[in-house]
Amino acid sequence: MNQELMQALEELELTKDIKKEYMIEAIKAALVAACKKNYLENLYVRVEMNEETGAIQAYTQKMVAEEVEDPVNEISLEEARAIKPSYEVGDFVDYAVDPMRFGRIAAQTAKQVVIQKIREAERGHLFDAFSEKEGKILTGVIQKEDRKGIIVSLEDNAEGLLVQKEQIPGEEYPFNKRMKFFVMEIKKAYAGPQILLSRTHPGLIRKLFEQEVPEIAEGTVEIKSVIREAGSRTKMAVWSKDEKIDPIGSCVGQKGMRVNAVMDGMGDEKIDIIKYSEDPAEFIKAALSPAKVTSVTINEEEKSAMVLVPEYQLSLAIGKEGQNVRIAARLTGWKIDIKSDSAE
Repeated sequence: MNQELMQALEELELTKDIKKEYMIEAIKAALVAACKKNYLENLYVRVEMNEETGAIQAYTQKMVAEEVEDPVNEISLEEARAIKPSYEVGDFVDYAVDPMRFGRIAAQTAKQVVIQKIREAERGHLFDAFSEKEGKILTGVIQKEDRKGIIVSLEDNAEGLLVQKEQIPGEEYPFNKRMKFFVMEIKKAYAGPQILLSRTHPGLIRKLFEQEVPEIAEGTVEIKSVIREAGSRTKMAVWSKDEKIDPIGSCVGQKGMRVNAVMDGMGDEKIDIIKYSEDPAEFIKAALSPAKVTSVTINEEEKSAMVLVPEYQLSLAIGKEGQNVRIAARLTGWKIDIKSDSAE
C-alpha cells in the first residue's frame, strides 16, 4: 500500500499540480486526528512518513514530568530514564501504535485525504481559471432551473448561476439552449467556484460591441456609457479619438451587420447608439434619439435641462411610460424636462 501511495502522490503532482510534500503533511495531520479518534482524544500523537518509501509509523507520546499529574500523557523522569538515560523533563517518550490496527487506519485515512485534496485542488484550479473571466462574456448552455435560479453549463465542466433578478423579463431559458452571459462575480465556495451570471447587465452589451467592433477593441472608438433596461431598450454613447472615423457608423457596421450581430439572441431589445459630446446640450439632444429636438436650455447649477420638441415628437421623446427620457437622463447624468415647442 505504501509504495502505491507514493506513486499515486507523484502522479498527482504531475497531473494535478498538487505538491507531494503538501499531500504528505495533510496525510500526517489526518492520521494524527484518526489516531486520537481511535485511541484517546487528549493523547499526544506523532506520525512519521518516509517520503521515499511511503512507510508510515505512528507513536503516542508521554511527556517527561517531575510530578506526574496526567498518567495518560505524562511519565516520571525516573521511568523515562529507565527507558533511555538521556531523557530530561519536557522531553517526549514515544510508544509505537499497534501496527496491525494502525495499518487499517492509515490506509483508510490516506485514501480519504487524497480524494479530498484532489477535489480541493480541482476546485482551486477552476476558481483560478474563472477568476480571470470576471467582467467578461461566456457562452453557456441552459441545464435546468432550481430554487436558486437557472443553472448554466460552462466550459471546463463548470456551472454558472443565473438568478431571477439577472434574467431578462419575459425571456425563456429552455433546456440545452446556447446563450451568452456576462460574468458578474466569481465566489469561492465549498463545492467549487460560484459563477454568478447576468443577462441584464449593461456590461453584456458593452462586451459584445467590443467583440464585434474592431475600432473599439483597438481603442479608436470608445464606449462612454451604456444604460440598459434589459429586454426593452439600451442607449449607448460612443466617441471617436479620430475625427475621420464615425463612431456610430463603426458600431452599426455595413448594412447594420455589427449591431445586428450584437443584438442577435437579445430578443426584441432595441439599441440606440448615440454620439457622445462634451457639450451637455448636444449630448442631451443626441440622447433623446430617435426624437427630433428643437432646442436644449441648460441650467448648470441644478444640472437640469429644458428640452423643446415639436408637438408631434413629444410622445416619442418621452417614450412609453417615460422610458426614452428616463434612459437619456441616466445616460447623460442630467435631469431632463421635455415640453412641446408649441407651448412656448
